[in-house]
Amino acid sequence: MIPQSIQDLFKKFGSLPVVVGCLFITTLYVSVCNLAFSEGSALHVSTYTVTLFGKYLCYALLALAVDLVWGYCGILSLGHGAFFALGGYAMGMYLMRQIGDRGVYGNPELPDFMVFLNWESLPWYWAGSDSFIWMIFMVLAGPGLLAYIFGSMAFRSRVSGVYLSIMTQAMTYALMLAFFRNEMGFGGNNGLTDFKDILGFSLQSDTTRIVLFALTALFLALGFALCHFIVNSKMGRVVTAIRDSESRVRFIGYKPEHYKVWIFVVSAMLAGIAGAMYVPQVGIINPGEFSPLNSIEMVIWVAIGGRGSLYGAIIGALVVSYAKTRFTAIMPEAWLYALGGLFVLVTLLLPKGIAGFVPSVLDKFKQAKKDKSIAEKRAAEVKS
Repeated sequence: MIPQSIQDLFKKFGSLPVVVGCLFITTLYVSVCNLAFSEGSALHVSTYTVTLFGKYLCYALLALAVDLVWGYCGILSLGHGAFFALGGYAMGMYLMRQIGDRGVYGNPELPDFMVFLNWESLPWYWAGSDSFIWMIFMVLAGPGLLAYIFGSMAFRSRVSGVYLSIMTQAMTYALMLAFFRNEMGFGGNNGLTDFKDILGFSLQSDTTRIVLFALTALFLALGFALCHFIVNSKMGRVVTAIRDSESRVRFIGYKPEHYKVWIFVVSAMLAGIAGAMYVPQVGIINPGEFSPLNSIEMVIWVAIGGRGSLYGAIIGALVVSYAKTRFTAIMPEAWLYALGGLFVLVTLLLPKGIAGFVPSVLDKFKQAKKDKSIAEKRAAEVKS
């Protein structure tokens, strides 16, 4: 027999207060252990670990964005790496302009790679890139505009299923090839790197690293709150209905393509924010982030964590990212095989992912208890 209190505990685990509370406690613990304890202390958390955790939280926010469109709307996007990378490039452009004359060539206006390529002035699309406000706008507008244009054409043409997935994959692959070109003005193969500071604060400072980590946790909490609000709203219920039966939703008078475009744009913006927070912590953004393999890995995070459960997407991103860190250090050549094997095992044995494992076990216990009660009742009736 499973106590009802335990069942209620697991049902509440994915609630908004619990997730936000866990993020707050984790952020506070990591920050205090990094700043208050010396390196020789057992409680000390190194700056490298803080940066690593910050990267994991960026991935968690990205997984949340993927789960919003795939888990709740049924849109299997293999192109969210594009939105993540665009947000990252918007932040990278701002950070490159903050270098000023501290670059290798000492040019106060042009980034080093432009000086090396004999560019005489900034391209028009770099205008305003030295403004922090401009950067915030572009982090949201870049991915959002791309998602709106792509979604409007695809969803209004009623493209769905595997065809839509292939189109999103082709989109991110095309952007990857474009950004690899030096003529694009984004650093080509090397991308944007060698960042110095942000808003006047050195990116090498431990305090700055802690602040970036805390901000990433804050954005993840806000992203979770936004997604939680959306999926529990009336529009969210319509989106879920579209996932289950789009034709029925259309027959009762709704226009599914409008809702799909809307949810796709929101998801893209969340991915852009994740990319923007990723760049100053990792220190580089290059066209490799557009790789379709990255987008496929994002889907695997959600599948392993539990599609259709927002906190499951966070768990999946954290678990897989940590496993990748460990495996690539121990057996780098075996990581992709391990990831593929994990995905297959979860698909076969845990169709609801990690988040759905315990509730499914509890449901089985509950059903077994119910069946046993019915059998005992029937046996008693037969005896009487």
